[in-house]
Amino acid sequence: MAILKTTKRVILGALKRTGAFSWMRERQWRADRLLILGYHSISFEDEHEWDPSFSMPASVFEARLEMLRSGGYSVLPLHEALSKLYSNALPPKSVAITFDDGLYNFYARAFPILRKYGFPVTLYLTTYYCHNNLPVFNLICSYMLWKRRRTIVVPNPALGLNSPIDLATYSSRCRAWDNISAYTEQNRLTAVQKNELAKAIALHLELDYESIASKRLCHLMTPDEIKEVSRNGVDIQMHTHRHRITMDQSLFEREIYENRSKIQELTGRQAKHFCYPSGVHRRPYLSWLSDQGVTSATTCDPGLAHAKSNPLLLPRILDASHISHIEFESWLTGVSAFIPRNPLLKRLQ
Repeated sequence: MAILKTTKRVILGALKRTGAFSWMRERQWRADRLLILGYHSISFEDEHEWDPSFSMPASVFEARLEMLRSGGYSVLPLHEALSKLYSNALPPKSVAITFDDGLYNFYARAFPILRKYGFPVTLYLTTYYCHNNLPVFNLICSYMLWKRRRTIVVPNPALGLNSPIDLATYSSRCRAWDNISAYTEQNRLTAVQKNELAKAIALHLELDYESIASKRLCHLMTPDEIKEVSRNGVDIQMHTHRHRITMDQSLFEREIYENRSKIQELTGRQAKHFCYPSGVHRRPYLSWLSDQGVTSATTCDPGLAHAKSNPLLLPRILDASHISHIEFESWLTGVSAFIPRNPLLKRLQ
């Protein structure tokens, strides 16, 4: 995969040197399209090393915004961008910026940088963990397993770890997490019980749980922090209440209802836009969302949106540390839309 990724970057570099980037950026084809950027996490410490497809350093994020500013891109609020997209009134080189989940690092890291550049942003908020002020269980467990990646974990059935696991590789850490996750589901653990389990896992891994948790690396923003960014122009939209997606229509609609209600309590505004958790979308969701008065929904499918795009299946580019500056620029200009994606490369994007 590393070879494929390197090959792609070499090709993009050659295309840029020939002038293809600047040529495509000024074409009407690009002017008729909206690039929606998606982000999850701007790291405090080493989170971008833990998961480079999820997080990036603040310095890299600021460099991305500088590329938008120096390149003369039109950075629009999402609702305005979509209105202009479907009325064929987009300004040249249109971009919208979105963040998923509502992690604390959005408040502490991303938001100050966005304000510095004066760029609008839409935050797709998962509301459940905002009110209980606990670390997101799957994130903190994954992070702790990575922190101990040079060790072999001894079994502990009380934690869901039934056999020794060498945490040296990504796949082995995934296997450990799958075992832990299965244990929580089998025992129907509540959020508080999951937090106690996370503490026990940290003890088993010989990590200081309180030190990690106190940094809020895996926390969502508090209600007061959400209210603050909302008052200062951040557009808060829906991402389900518990960051889960289901084929049970009643549960799906309840997730939307609870998410929207909590957002209205926090912001005083009714949310109309949605982002599929983990990018999972299925055909029945479209009518279910439409019935709930949702006017747009973003995916994790790479591409640029155009006037014929289904507003409930909007493509996005998920930007993080695993994407180089040349790859990022290729999406800004529209060049990457014309490069066939090898299935292996597609997984890397």
